[in-house]
Amino acid sequence: MKLFGGGKPDHPLADPKEAKRLLDALPADDVKALDEVMHWMESVAAVEDFKPETRIQLLFTLDEAAQPRVRKLAKDYFTAGRPSRYQENRLWTALHGYWKQAGHAYARMVDQFVQGHKGIDAAKALLPLLLVRTQRSFAQHIKWMHMRYGPIEPASRGVFNSVYAFAEVRQLTQSKVAVYPGTAGESTPQLEFLKGAMFSISAPDGMLPLEVELAERLIGALAPRFVLANAPAAGLTFWLDLAQATPPARLSRAPQPAPGLRCFGPGAALAEIHDLAEMVLVGGQIPPELNLGGSYEPHLALEVMRHLRLYWSPEAPERKTQRHPVKSRLSVAHGYDGVVGVLGGGDTLDFDNQNAESWIVENVSAGGFGAVVPQLKGDWLRVGALLALQPEGGTNWVLGLIRRVNKIAGQQARVGIETLSKTPLLSRFAVAGVKTVSAQGVLLKSDGEAEVRIALKPGVFTPGQNLEISRGERNHVYLPQAVAERGEDYEIARFRELIRES
Repeated sequence: MKLFGGGKPDHPLADPKEAKRLLDALPADDVKALDEVMHWMESVAAVEDFKPETRIQLLFTLDEAAQPRVRKLAKDYFTAGRPSRYQENRLWTALHGYWKQAGHAYARMVDQFVQGHKGIDAAKALLPLLLVRTQRSFAQHIKWMHMRYGPIEPASRGVFNSVYAFAEVRQLTQSKVAVYPGTAGESTPQLEFLKGAMFSISAPDGMLPLEVELAERLIGALAPRFVLANAPAAGLTFWLDLAQATPPARLSRAPQPAPGLRCFGPGAALAEIHDLAEMVLVGGQIPPELNLGGSYEPHLALEVMRHLRLYWSPEAPERKTQRHPVKSRLSVAHGYDGVVGVLGGGDTLDFDNQNAESWIVENVSAGGFGAVVPQLKGDWLRVGALLALQPEGGTNWVLGLIRRVNKIAGQQARVGIETLSKTPLLSRFAVAGVKTVSAQGVLLKSDGEAEVRIALKPGVFTPGQNLEISRGERNHVYLPQAVAERGEDYEIARFRELIRES
């Protein structure tokens, strides 16, 4: 607020020397530093009397000062040694909050161009970069909401779409800019739009957080191959309306013509993601020319590439078995210890147990079911979580894995669950050759399978070390093959079974 007319705005960052001093004095703690940058962004975007050009330049400067901290915190978030729940929440809150604040600060300036505010034309040379950074900020905000499986704020999608619509109005969709100093590569408003749109149709609700991150990086690398048009055509598998705050959808039938209708697809990237997956499968490593900005395990990259190829395909992924709508209650225990607890503790579920929950089944099939979580308890709900499930009125437990999570509102979520075994058997195995050692696990044998699977605590599976158990007059020997699935607190390994008469 200014007390007297004339002069500079009454803001510390209006003085270049003071601005430099404040940015040089940002806290060493990256989370606190981002907090401070967010405070300055909010005040710069809101305070009166800044010339538009000066305000935009200040926002650029603040954003650039934040980027090393953003990259460091994102790296910490995905570190191999998983952070504690407290630390994970602290990192997520900082990153999600930063991109939201940056997006809204930039969007206010774009809106000044839209409204034709006084003096805004003096800043028109900055508009291409402003558009790119606004779109990237909102795309990042949406990505970080997906790290917690939503819900995705419609307002963020609306701004993302409308900013690109304005880029079209100003004929700036192909304007190339270097997004951040010292960072290789250029971008355009159209590239940022296509990256965000293709990310949204790639089913991020069915991926683990690290897979979501890698998917976004692969999308960024392949974005120049994506295609976009104003009407349906061959290869344009998806569509959205720039005038609506809704996510893009698969083009199952021709949408109603509208000025904001845009159709898009992977273009040549569909064949390229297939070729990349083949190279990883055959060579056992990620091609070095594919710069993903980090080091990723080949098996992880292969899974993500296959996922993207599946959801980018012109044909929608088909369910292996038909689903039937139902409505019933389901008792749920989660995590390896929770599963072991109910499998070994009788047929009833102790609802005083912190792992015990009651969900509502919406549909079932031979391979799994969809359910509603009426009230989230804690932050354990994520793709890959191990579950024991007991239908209302039933006595047996079913073992399953969460394959999809979509938080819908408040503390509710919808989940997709794959059935692993309808007859899981808690077992105590002897470790061959080590008389004093035994291992507890859950046997997931299904009829007609050549191999069996066993859910174990991490680290129990050892190549070359058999597990044994006697049942009646027979001795069962399980020869280890490979780990088929890993979670935070379990491994599901494949074994070949040999049966000997005692």
